[in-house]
Amino acid sequence: MESQSVNSNLLVEELQLGEQLNHCVHSERRADFALMLSMLTDDVLAHSQFKLPYTENTPAETTEDTLRKTFELPKKQRLALESLTQITEFSQADLIEQQQLPTLHLTQALMPKPLAFRDDKTHISATVLSNTRLYCQQQHQLKKHAENNQDKENRLTFNVNEWLKSVQTAIVKAPLLATTA
Repeated sequence: MESQSVNSNLLVEELQLGEQLNHCVHSERRADFALMLSMLTDDVLAHSQFKLPYTENTPAETTEDTLRKTFELPKKQRLALESLTQITEFSQADLIEQQQLPTLHLTQALMPKPLAFRDDKTHISATVLSNTRLYCQQQHQLKKHAENNQDKENRLTFNVNEWLKSVQTAIVKAPLLATTA
């Protein structure tokens, strides 16, 4: 019974002081303000803002399309051409030749053109491949051939147990090292 009355008389949070802290600040009573703050508990988790009810906010699912609509952005720029018929729209050399750069910028902003011709991560251009060693070029050709034919890579057979037995017999038959002191 006595512990409950002690707890109710403890000064724990700012809400118990009401507007007294505010009055101390406005009337420039620094000593009273400091005394009241020092009387509060030093455990921050006991303060009133940490006792508010917890509400779980479920964020609305944001997708790229909803964000594009919200911010009124143009459609997504493609990474590569989807068909060979799009090569003509990819070409911008005519506008550059006629020195119509503002028109080029405007058309790019309204209808973004693909960034590259192909969207093939495994493609290596011929100029890069010609600068590699012959073994690398051969391995690249074998890999492409295996992908086209869906062949599995031919691996050498290796019997681990037989290899371990041969290592063990070699160790047993090896002459002991003589240590001379």
